[in-house]
Amino acid sequence: MDSEDKEVRNRVMYRSGTAARLAGLPVETLRVWERRYRLSEVQRSEHGQRLYSVEHVERLAMLKQLVDQGHAIGLLAELRREELKAMLGGRDPSRAQASIRALVVGGSLPRRLAALGDEASGIRMLGHCAHLEELHDLAQDSVADVLIVEQSELDEGIAARIAEVRARLGIHAVLVLYRFSANATIRALRIQGCLVARVPADIGELAFLCRSAVRGMRLPEQAAPATTPRRYDDDALAALAQINQGPACECPRHLAEVLMTVGSFERYSAQCGSRNPEDAELHARLGRAAAQARAVLEEAMAQLILAENLALPQTLLTRS
Repeated sequence: MDSEDKEVRNRVMYRSGTAARLAGLPVETLRVWERRYRLSEVQRSEHGQRLYSVEHVERLAMLKQLVDQGHAIGLLAELRREELKAMLGGRDPSRAQASIRALVVGGSLPRRLAALGDEASGIRMLGHCAHLEELHDLAQDSVADVLIVEQSELDEGIAARIAEVRARLGIHAVLVLYRFSANATIRALRIQGCLVARVPADIGELAFLCRSAVRGMRLPEQAAPATTPRRYDDDALAALAQINQGPACECPRHLAEVLMTVGSFERYSAQCGSRNPEDAELHARLGRAAAQARAVLEEAMAQLILAENLALPQTLLTRS
């Protein structure tokens, strides 16, 4: 490894979740190990998040393999990297995993991968091009593990184009990375067996996504954020709107009216008829947006009540 590769390697830092996945560990296991055994002296981001280097990830991967063989983590945690490697018979499991062979389609992704190199990124590019239509110009004698397609905005025809390309090249695993897309397009790609994910900000996530695509795994669906229950019902808001503060300030009344309107729209979105799955998902998003706006406005109302020292009606005493 030349000095430039070492410098790039030393610059690559992963957050704990990414580091755990690259090492094959559950995130919870890594947290327990760090809390109990202080495995490594890691850096921290400006927000206090733990940052792991490539060397840290490689050590975690060796610890994982040795624990799987029956060794106690409490004893392994004190050992140096060379000692861990010797226990594995000189093999470095992270190196064995760091050679996903890929054909890459996209504009910026090939450049990012080339800048990092195979070892740091975990991806070995067999070839790359800017557009799917250019794939036929790439060498056909190399067998790729995965086809990576990066396209910021997925168009309606991409599913058909990818299906044609994967059949012609005989590539089973396909990873599609996007920033914006219609839900119908994402579903069409997933029906074909493609792994579809947003473009990761951390390039270290890419190796994990590629391995998931090769294993035929699907990413867990993003759970809808939980909505908070209503803090004030309509009766309480009506009572707030009637509080008389004189002509100087009518904010309680105006804010109460806004809250009643937002709450009404939230309930309407949940009941609105849907013509198709896309329509239902749209209404669900609208309802969640209204619920989030309501929660923000309810907190503003609580602050207003406190700041203005409002005399709360009895109906509010058990609600707020």
